[in-house]
Amino acid sequence: MDKLGLVRDIDLALHLPLRYEDETRLTPIAALREGDSAQVEGVVRSCVVETRTRRQLVVRLVEGAAELVLRFVHFFPSHQKTLAVGARVRVRGEVRAGFFGREMVHPVFKAVPEGGAPLAEALTPVYPASAQLPQAYLRKAVESGLRRAPLDEVLPAGVVPRGLPPLREALQLLHHPPVGTSAWQLEERSHPAWQRIKFDELLAQQLSQLTAQRERARLRAPVLAAADGQGAPGSLHARLLAALPFGLTGAQQRVCAEIAADLARPQPMHRLLQGDVGSGKTVVAALAAAVAIDAGWQCALMAPTEILAEQHFRKLLQWLEPLGIGVAWLTGSRKGKARAAMLERVASGEAALVVGTHAVIQEEVRFARLGLAVIDEQHRFGVAQRLELRRKLAAQALEPHLLMMSATPIPRTLAMSYFADLDVSTIDELPPGRTPIVTRVFADGRRDEIIERVRDEVAKGRQVYWVVPLIEESEALDLQNATETHARLAATFDGVAVGLLHGRMPSSDKAAVMAEFTAGRMSVLVATTVIEVGVDVPNASVMVIEHAERFGLAQLHQLRGRVGRGAVASVCVLLYTSPLSPTGRERLKAMAETTDGFEIARRDLEIRGPGEFMGARQSGDALLRFADLGQDGALLERARAVAPALLERHPAAAAAHIQRWLGGRMEFLKA
Repeated sequence: MDKLGLVRDIDLALHLPLRYEDETRLTPIAALREGDSAQVEGVVRSCVVETRTRRQLVVRLVEGAAELVLRFVHFFPSHQKTLAVGARVRVRGEVRAGFFGREMVHPVFKAVPEGGAPLAEALTPVYPASAQLPQAYLRKAVESGLRRAPLDEVLPAGVVPRGLPPLREALQLLHHPPVGTSAWQLEERSHPAWQRIKFDELLAQQLSQLTAQRERARLRAPVLAAADGQGAPGSLHARLLAALPFGLTGAQQRVCAEIAADLARPQPMHRLLQGDVGSGKTVVAALAAAVAIDAGWQCALMAPTEILAEQHFRKLLQWLEPLGIGVAWLTGSRKGKARAAMLERVASGEAALVVGTHAVIQEEVRFARLGLAVIDEQHRFGVAQRLELRRKLAAQALEPHLLMMSATPIPRTLAMSYFADLDVSTIDELPPGRTPIVTRVFADGRRDEIIERVRDEVAKGRQVYWVVPLIEESEALDLQNATETHARLAATFDGVAVGLLHGRMPSSDKAAVMAEFTAGRMSVLVATTVIEVGVDVPNASVMVIEHAERFGLAQLHQLRGRVGRGAVASVCVLLYTSPLSPTGRERLKAMAETTDGFEIARRDLEIRGPGEFMGARQSGDALLRFADLGQDGALLERARAVAPALLERHPAAAAAHIQRWLGGRMEFLKA
């Protein structure tokens, strides 16, 4: 129950059915049609264990002259006891055409006592469950929670949209829909009872985000502004700008100004910096770090993988070390004396900038004066990890400023709903000199053509990524694996250095392979999605992605962004295996038609829906379980309109509503 988050009575009451089964009526066996889901009643004529192809229990159920075969591949002695010859049973399942006529495979069944058994008076709910939790047990638990949960109205009159039922009535109907309730309305979640649930959920989300905003406004953060003004001559910020081998784009200048303005305030910054792949977020982060260091504070930059963290470290070291700034490097693989020395530099304040993976937030890491935390690829960090960073710094009187970066753009409507407590800065301009990436989609049967194209590129001195989805063979998925592909390509490209990179390799081996590829000593790199974020090789001009239909749009876009980072025309080849599903076809079509990350995000939202697009806000806890931002825009607008006044005029009601809906998950909205 804990795994499902069913801890409180109200959690059980709000654990709503996925679908319903109709046990309110019986269908005559003679009237059954293939594909029907039906409930029938009859007498067992025979019950035999057959062993022809595989051991199975075959039961023949009769009603008058009509017969139905029940087939069980997995069965127990209790099955045979209940389904003994002459027993009257009630059976429910899907009808299919079998070799000996109509049959049900693994139907639900129960004995009917003499005198018969009454039919259900309401549709039977089927709840989201785990493998260890039978529906019967869950139904009893939910029913018990529904009886005990405090479901009195806490919202003042006029808040709930007109025409929607009270909460208790809505929940009662959804758990036990009476006969005659529109099955279509229930499935589409358009029934007024569903509308009430979705409105309450959206209102709880908006209230919690407003509360988080107000709490943050009360917190204090260091004022990170140089005494002689921003970008003063001689400041680290000015010297870094002067030392950069390129000028900033207009978009970079704008977001740098937005971040600098936040850092100069005594409230903690809570900003999301989003920009397309290759838009130059790292230099913006470096300039934000320079502002913090100018003001006498430390900055921490966290990345989700060692490969990406190391790349950031090398780039920042290259920019900042000549300016006399100490940069520390902390990852899980760094051990012994080297680690101890780094920890000492961080604790003493000698290291003004600390770069690393989640190792940066481990208990033993102590900062002298942490003023700014930067989290790269924030969608890859769990909310719990971001909260850990904040808790770690709770001992200091001042809260650090927080800058989160993402190359997976979030459409504005979604950002407004999910990140109401976040300020969003957008880099919507790519640096000059970047060549557009051409995307081509091919069926797997044209692999030989692709290999020839790769051979041509290698002959010109270019480098190639070859991406595969799995590391080793899977019985479930017939996919080319990395090791096999690497061996085949190494044999095909005789005399050409072909490398292999995947997540299960030791960190030292990964680093060595990436160093070879980056230095240009390796022409082809076969890799899994470990290269999705952050690997920057300007000479790479071709990327081949196998089984592209298996990847999400955001992931494909991230991968594609690894090429086209130099002045050479680049190509991304998407190989798919037939037949393509409609969703797979839509994804590949979107990739071929646009390279704009914001348009990709919009298409992804259309294809997958808001819930799947955002996932569980990377926490494992879906913040919106019932509402759909694509369909429930009117309810969201209503919730957004009434939330501020409710919080202002009825704080107790607002707090009770948040507690009812979110409980302990309130913290996740603050991250």
